[in-house]
Amino acid sequence: MTTTEDRPATEIGNPRRRKEDARLITGRTRWTDNIVLPGMLHLAMVRSPFAHARITGIDTAAARAATGVIAVLTGADIADEQGALPNAWQVTPDQKAPVHPAMAVDHVAFAGEIVAMVVARNAAEANDAADLVDVDYEELPPMLDLRAAVTDEVLAHPDLGTNVSAVWKYDSAESGTGGDVEAAIAAARDGGIVIEKEIRQQRLIPAFMEPRAIAVDPTPEQLTIWSSTQVPHFVRIFTSLVLGIPESKVRVIAPDVGGGFGGKLQFTPEEVLTVVAARRTGKPCKYNETRSESLMSGHHGRDQWQKVTLAADADGTVTGLKVELVVNMGAYLGLVTSAIPLLGAFMFNGIYKFPSYQLGITNVFTNLTWTDAYRGAGRPEATFAIERLMDELAARVGVDALEIRERNWIKHEEFPFNTVSGLRYDSGNYEAATAKARELFKYDELRKEQADRRASGDPVQLGIGVSTYTEMCGLAPSRWLGSMGYVAGGWEHASVRMLPTGKVEVVTGTSPHGQGHETAWSQLVADRLGVAFEDVEVLHGDTQVAARGLDTYGSRSLAVGGMAVLAAADKVIEKAKPIAAQLLEANIDDLEFSAGRYGVRGTDAGMTLAELAFAVLQAHKLGGSAESHLDAEATHDPEDFSFPHGTHLCAVEVDTETGETKIRSYVSVDDVGVVVNPLIVEGQVHGGLAQGIAQALFEEAVHDDSGTLVTGSFDQYLVPGAPDLPKFETARTETPATTNQLGVKGVGEAGTIASTPAVVNAIVDAVRHLGVTDVAMPCTPYRVWKALQEGARS
Repeated sequence: MTTTEDRPATEIGNPRRRKEDARLITGRTRWTDNIVLPGMLHLAMVRSPFAHARITGIDTAAARAATGVIAVLTGADIADEQGALPNAWQVTPDQKAPVHPAMAVDHVAFAGEIVAMVVARNAAEANDAADLVDVDYEELPPMLDLRAAVTDEVLAHPDLGTNVSAVWKYDSAESGTGGDVEAAIAAARDGGIVIEKEIRQQRLIPAFMEPRAIAVDPTPEQLTIWSSTQVPHFVRIFTSLVLGIPESKVRVIAPDVGGGFGGKLQFTPEEVLTVVAARRTGKPCKYNETRSESLMSGHHGRDQWQKVTLAADADGTVTGLKVELVVNMGAYLGLVTSAIPLLGAFMFNGIYKFPSYQLGITNVFTNLTWTDAYRGAGRPEATFAIERLMDELAARVGVDALEIRERNWIKHEEFPFNTVSGLRYDSGNYEAATAKARELFKYDELRKEQADRRASGDPVQLGIGVSTYTEMCGLAPSRWLGSMGYVAGGWEHASVRMLPTGKVEVVTGTSPHGQGHETAWSQLVADRLGVAFEDVEVLHGDTQVAARGLDTYGSRSLAVGGMAVLAAADKVIEKAKPIAAQLLEANIDDLEFSAGRYGVRGTDAGMTLAELAFAVLQAHKLGGSAESHLDAEATHDPEDFSFPHGTHLCAVEVDTETGETKIRSYVSVDDVGVVVNPLIVEGQVHGGLAQGIAQALFEEAVHDDSGTLVTGSFDQYLVPGAPDLPKFETARTETPATTNQLGVKGVGEAGTIASTPAVVNAIVDAVRHLGVTDVAMPCTPYRVWKALQEGARS
């Protein structure tokens, strides 16, 4: 038993091991695929091998006759009941979108789209029968190139009449947040510096550890859905809206979820179809996708073409930034597909004091898997662009990469700072984070070694990459989201239940899938209520238990959900106060609450919260109108985003004869505000770094000329393992946020946002003196070698 004397002075900042981990590492988990219900049937999906085609016929006779098959359903069979999948973010009033059926009826728009479904007694029988479904297609020309899509020469959806979904623009001069960017560029062409760069953000796949799975139990009383999802509350709402089932009859449970990275921030065709199958058969049904299906048909990420123009004075002081984006939606709009580039639109200016800014976004459809959120969601794309350009500016001016950044960044005394893109950065100290990173990295020593290697003509050259970033996270303020066309809000809800035995239950609307909410929320409540960490239990992921919530994504959990938890805990304290006064026969104004106990000022009299909770249950000394519990609930809707920031430094060695790149050292110093649990923060940073480095060096979703994914397994889609990554040296500075009571900021996406440009900048820096100014991602040995050959010829 933990005594008061044993407890840490404060839980905030205590690097506790995660409560969740013992269950996870000993195999006592409950993944969706572990769920077995009496009489359960299993599904297999038949998917189109073509990127673009008409369905001219489907012969299901052989499949229906196969062993164990209960039903075979086609799009025509369920056309009247499947509804259409939703897009929750209309970025412009005239945004165009094709109808997105869960199962294609007569037209397929990407390779992997579902055209039929087999329901059988077990998964093997379902998969065997799926191979027997004979589908006739009339192939249509596919649109596969996002830049060509703008021309409308080939249409991804002929009935839509265009490939352009939406055009969104921002201009600082028109918005009153800055000057005229065209004038700034024109002035820079006359005596200043203009840098124009085209950047390709390759298509990525979230590649979460656990493939998506759905189980549905269609009892007369309630439809229960288990789903490997980040957003159980979304799934409940959209199941009701799309399929016409009363929301009160739908329960969604996200049990243990094996990662998401935005890839499970979706309402999926498979969720709809599993519900349809269960309702049709009247029996529980389960679908569990294969890894190849996950890579092929789960939504993808990134996939942008960027043209970025930076204007500066001759000394490198920036004067303007112009950004043109063409963004690949893929075949359809998912929940927030259309808004992913908007989340980056406000971050291209980064940490720098640009006086003018203009951005144009063109969202286009192609006949590829649709895209949507992937860790960072728009912010990594923006950060990569501006950090690459700042390195180019440093080279043009002839100064160090850190010096050019310091010349242009927002100074710590200038916060709060209204940016040229219309955001208000509340706090930050870029100087402190950079100074700490520089020291840990031994920056000056590495620069000297680099100079020595260049002078000696060493075939293995050393490169130093810099990335100084900030991001808008804690995706919330509901008013901002509404102004941008989002259908939902950004609030979060929590309740705190003070049990009669002195234990505490926390019910949260966030839905963790690796973030450690059970641990962090326990720390928050233990600290605030003065109870033992071990006495707090966190409940989540079940819409019948946590009826209100908006789930987990966008680094919002702590800054939004955690604040709701604290607000509910504060309400418990206030609710208990008059009861304590009555039981202690004291004036309420004389009560003080500290370390879980109400004391009467100037006396030794007092009662703990646990004693009060039991006294409320007894109600022996309370009036008839007194409530029978101390429970409280709260909703938090922040006034603004939080803005973590940091400096990442990367040293690489590039073999100029083979193009091979090795990361020699990597230092990240992040400022995520007040830290609740340093161990969890460290884990989030490490994971983010791995994914950002993966984009720089390894990962790319590649399709052939017919639109077939050729990186459809892990022997082609190269997800790095521990041996492929360096040892990270991480540290933090702390500048508390001013937008929430605890001063916290988001951390889940920071590593991913910062690391990609740090690595690519390091590679280019290693070989810039050999004529290389860019290497396309992923920077494979061949691409680096090819850039060296082209540099030698230039």
